Amino acid sequence: MKNPTYAELTVALFSSWSKETSSDPGGWKPDNPAWGQCAVTALVAQDFFGGDILRASLEDVPGFSHMRSHYWNRLLNREYDFSQSQFPPDAYKAVPQGETRTREYLLSNAETKTRYELLKKNVEHHLRALK
Repeated sequence: MKNPTYAELTVALFSSWSKETSSDPGGWKPDNPAWGQCAVTALVAQDFFGGDILRASLEDVPGFSHMRSHYWNRLLNREYDFSQSQFPPDAYKAVPQGETRTREYLLSNAETKTRYELLKKNVEHHLRALK
């Protein structure tokens, strides 16, 4: 499969996110499909585009007590956050600068690995349908 464009991957992600791929299935709602999708989304984006995965701790950020951390990508010295829409626009500005994390770090959590594999399968299905 040829690598998707940024826009194609964004569409496929939005179509693929679900309660089952969220780190917080109890808080996930169809009107906020990006909720709890950051780690698995960053992994899938890295599969297609390479680059680094960044992580920021949210433990000390007001209004984010329900989340411990947030993940996104750095590609060609530019940061991309495919799951940014889970946050209210003003709140996203409070996310601190990220530190690089490895795939192995994220996938060492069995639950994250299971959610990632499901999201990747769903994204690939949606990308094939776009072609």
